[in-house]
Amino acid sequence: MRDHWWWRPGWRVGRRMYTFHTTFQDQPALHRLVAAYQAPLSALNGLDLIPYQWLHLTMQGIGFTDEVSDADIAAITKAATARLESIEPVELTFNRPVTDPEALQCHVQPADEMRGIRRAVRQAIADVWGAERVPDSDQWTPHVSIAYSNSDGPIEPYAKALDSVQAEPVTITVRSVQLIVLDRDEHVYRWTTKANIPLRAAAAE
Repeated sequence: MRDHWWWRPGWRVGRRMYTFHTTFQDQPALHRLVAAYQAPLSALNGLDLIPYQWLHLTMQGIGFTDEVSDADIAAITKAATARLESIEPVELTFNRPVTDPEALQCHVQPADEMRGIRRAVRQAIADVWGAERVPDSDQWTPHVSIAYSNSDGPIEPYAKALDSVQAEPVTITVRSVQLIVLDRDEHVYRWTTKANIPLRAAAAE
């Protein structure tokens, strides 16, 4: 494992970013699954367990708040709303977390459903800025982390702890995407929600 909290390019204490995520504050079934796997991890050093209210699926960055104008973020929000209202809500299944050098995370299935939502979000950014200014690669594996590594060390204790848990997979329905203002100052990703953008069925309600 290696420390997740190194300062990535452009980040510094106090700086915030506009980004699209899917968040899970109102998904108690997912919270219960995460609790089952976090329980044995809580006895181990070297991890920051993610509180339920900050569980998230990182989707698509836009840019730092001091570099994106109010007019542009409003236009991107409008474009994303128009594109996402044509996409049906998605059922996602979460199974046993896997180890990554910087995190313990659940990969979601079906991944292609979330990739379709992300493509729509990226197209919305391109609608405003052009395709050449859309940040990040189009290669992407949707996942939800349950803990981040805060030090360097062996991966085996965490893998053994995860293997000790017997828990049934959980399926939830994603009905919206969140445009958030993100910070990472204190070994946790926290945010305020700038816009909640519904998918088709939710938009029609």
